Amino acid sequence: MSDTMVYHCCPAEAWRAARAQGVYSGSPDDRRDGFIHFSNHAQVRTSTAIHRAGQAGLVLLVVSADKLGPALKWEPSRGGQLFPHLYGPLPVDAVIEAIDLPLGSDGEHQFPDGFPP
Repeated sequence: MSDTMVYHCCPAEAWRAARAQGVYSGSPDDRRDGFIHFSNHAQVRTSTAIHRAGQAGLVLLVVSADKLGPALKWEPSRGGQLFPHLYGPLPVDAVIEAIDLPLGSDGEHQFPDGFPP
């Protein structure tokens, strides 16, 4: 069975600091809410457009849900959709890839061609 991937956008600077520490503790909003907000592949573009509009210098973390264990909960959120929420820090070894998300001339984040799968 293939691993499920979940996605989280954060400033590249925060990701660099997390790699040095071994864990990522989330954004100020995540810490306020008590969990790190993630999206599935069908939600990531919309979530990025809503919550990170116009923010430059972001990376998209592609994370193995299987490596997060029971701390990852799928809970209803926007429009009743189930979203992945991580109750605890994100271990950097669960991150499969960090993808730069530059802003295009239209102010929208530019995802790689064909992403998400």
